[in-house]
Amino acid sequence: MSWIAVSGQGRAWVCPERFGHTAASRNILMPRGSILIETRISPEDRPQTLLSYERAHPWHGSFSVRAVPGGGIVLVMSQGEEVFHTVLQHSSDARHDVLRVTFCWDSEARTGRISLEQPETDIVVQRATPPPPPMLLEDVYTLVRRPQLVEMDEDVLFFAVSDKIEPVGPMPSLVGQTPVLTPTGYRPVSALECGDTVVTRDKGIVPVLARLSRRVPALGMFQPVRLRAPYFGLQRDLVVAPYQRLVIGGSEVEYLFGREAVLIPAIALVNGFAAVTEPAVQMVNYHQLLLPGHEPVISAGAEVETLYVGRLRRRRDHLARSLLADVPANLLPEHARAGLKVLRSFEAITLAEARAA
Repeated sequence: MSWIAVSGQGRAWVCPERFGHTAASRNILMPRGSILIETRISPEDRPQTLLSYERAHPWHGSFSVRAVPGGGIVLVMSQGEEVFHTVLQHSSDARHDVLRVTFCWDSEARTGRISLEQPETDIVVQRATPPPPPMLLEDVYTLVRRPQLVEMDEDVLFFAVSDKIEPVGPMPSLVGQTPVLTPTGYRPVSALECGDTVVTRDKGIVPVLARLSRRVPALGMFQPVRLRAPYFGLQRDLVVAPYQRLVIGGSEVEYLFGREAVLIPAIALVNGFAAVTEPAVQMVNYHQLLLPGHEPVISAGAEVETLYVGRLRRRRDHLARSLLADVPANLLPEHARAGLKVLRSFEAITLAEARAA
């Protein structure tokens, strides 16, 4: 099992197998797990209570996560007389619109970690924490199903709870049926494995070093986006994560931006006609390919980015907490960015209109 509770965008789901039907069945401690919160940052740079709850029975307990002006995340939790407190600082100048906070605890191993990601960038900030107390399963139930007892800022997009230690860092972004061009034709990305080869526009045939997969709640920056054909040369619709980028070139790109090619995040197209958000589903499985040089692959006639890992292999602590932790060291490449301009929403829609004219 992994995700056991999800709340946000009109949803309040808990796993019936895990939570049972009575409060007594939920008065047990979770020795390990993760809580993920995705939020927009206040444009007024005001303090935000991302999630807060306090109870008196069966013993006193509390949980709160707050974002403070200047770039900080403060987490406080208690179980009985045990109080836990940690702060994660990050650069306020580098903040983007959406932040993802992940707090993980393993009471048996006496370890904890708080992480902050900016899904639209490669930025990940982490810190190990003192040993945190376990969460009470009933507290998770209350956070999701009793919102009248919970304080949560209106900028919070969603939060979710897992009974496992969730990874942070580079994330997959293609649904399993996404077609990827190989020397023998198109194959679903979910069918490709280490040792297979794919066709790229500039580098020819390159080997697949690994395929990464993850199941996540289909909310916030995980909510799938449908890129609609025939825009940007697509021969069929593609369903991708909002942060998946297309590599687009051509005369319109050179005329509008003075560059041979640009990157367009799927989310930048959603307010126009070239992309729409997919109808709500509970969970989504994403996949992505790790290639030697971060080469884009061809999918339904368009170029899409593959997994970018930068110099992650040199940061062993971050690598160990990522989806790439089990990739053999001899298969881990170092990637350099191509230096392509990433279009903002109005730029992406302008380009889509120019290409459709």
